[in-house]
Amino acid sequence: MTPFGKKIRELRANKGLNQKQMAKDLGVSPAYLSALEHGHRGQPTWAFVQRVISYFSLIWDDAEEIEQLARHSHPRLTIDASGLPPEAVILVNKLSQKIRTFSTSRLVELSALIDKKDEKI
Repeated sequence: MTPFGKKIRELRANKGLNQKQMAKDLGVSPAYLSALEHGHRGQPTWAFVQRVISYFSLIWDDAEEIEQLARHSHPRLTIDASGLPPEAVILVNKLSQKIRTFSTSRLVELSALIDKKDEKI
C-alpha cells in the first residue's frame, strides 16, 4: 500500500463511501481505485490528485498533505547510483535487499533520520 492509497482509503472510509461510488464520482474505474489504494498502481497524476482534493473538499494543510503523499507514492522505484561513491551504492543495495524486513517503527526512524539530515544541509 502506498501512503497516498492509505490516505484516500481512510478518507473514503470516514465518509462512508465504497470504492465503486468514489471511482464513479472521480471518473475512474473501481479497479483503478482499488489498485491505487493497494499500491499496485504507480504515482497518481497531478490532475487525479487535484480531483481527490476537490472531492473531499480538502484545504490548506490537508490538501498539501495529499499532494506530498502522492509525490511519495511510487510503489516501484529505480535508483540510479551510477557516479555516486561506493558507500552510496552499498547503502542503496542493502536497503533494496532488507527493506521488507524492517518494522514500521524502524522505517519511521530511518525516514526521520533522513529528514533530520536534510534539515542540516
